[in-house]
Amino acid sequence: MAGKKKEDSQTFEQQIARLEEIVARMEKGDAELADSLALFDEGTGLIHSCGKLLDEAEQKVVRLMKGADGAPVELPFDTEEEADG
Repeated sequence: MAGKKKEDSQTFEQQIARLEEIVARMEKGDAELADSLALFDEGTGLIHSCGKLLDEAEQKVVRLMKGADGAPVELPFDTEEEADG
């Protein structure tokens, strides 16, 4: 079995920052083809990893929002205007 991927050891925020770097570099258009392909490959891996982290966070929120009977609990949503006012 292969070792852990680099993105697996990075936080969500670190992965997003790296994605931003990759996009900026690719948008410049001055990278050689091999470098562009490597950046694209790294970027797609980061996108997959970030999606997985977001899915896991959503599942955790859903679990935390369940009531004692296992049914989802709906909480009132305070708008910013109500919170400031």
